[in-house]
Amino acid sequence: MKISQITVDWLQQQQFKVQKADVLTIADVYRKDLLVHLDGRGDVTELWSERWTDEGVIRPAHIYQSATDAGVVKCWHAHQVHTDQFTVTRGKLQVSLVDLREASPTFLHVNTVFLGSTKPRYLRIPNGIMHGWKALGNTETLVVNLQSHVYDPADEFKFPWDCVLSEVWQPVNG
Repeated sequence: MKISQITVDWLQQQQFKVQKADVLTIADVYRKDLLVHLDGRGDVTELWSERWTDEGVIRPAHIYQSATDAGVVKCWHAHQVHTDQFTVTRGKLQVSLVDLREASPTFLHVNTVFLGSTKPRYLRIPNGIMHGWKALGNTETLVVNLQSHVYDPADEFKFPWDCVLSEVWQPVNG
């Protein structure tokens, strides 16, 4: 099934396989801890490097920054064509991922990943993975997205944030 054919009704009929938080099981999703150079003057964090293409990092064709206010959930959406690659430069973010690729060995797996300025990470989300995020903490979160393709609204398939899996969003008190 193509991403463009997925409906809210179809999503609501699925038996998702929610995995332990911050453990990646979805095929082709890639997370990399970023290098921070820290000294007495401040710090520099590498966000992307040509040398990382050997690891499967994709050369970006479109780069933008997005701000999300504290506590806001932005989701769900998926892409048929482009791959998202992003990192957080300020704040803390929970990213939730759902594998909608029927041919994938991890079809319907759900992963949750945390990114933040205190533990900088790069995250690659291939096409066919429905995803969204929630800004955690008390400040806005800044996300830099290094997309594989120039943004095309025709490749943005959106679903209401609470149509499925509303229970995956943190924090969970206990």
